[in-house]
Amino acid sequence: MADVVKIEVNGESRETAAGQTISGLLAELGLSKGRVAIEYNLQILPKAQWTETQVVNGDRVEIVQFVGGG
Repeated sequence: MADVVKIEVNGESRETAAGQTISGLLAELGLSKGRVAIEYNLQILPKAQWTETQVVNGDRVEIVQFVGGG
């Protein structure tokens, strides 16, 4: 069995694979990278760091999706 880490995503507990990146987490959640902002442990995480930032036990991730419409 693969190792898992416990994190919080938008206020809800979640498990994901150890070594998962923010980009991978977005893919796992079925979210496009194009219209979201990420807050990682209370800090805005620049998009350039999403592929290198790995989540670890206890991390808090807030994902804000921008929605257009009229």
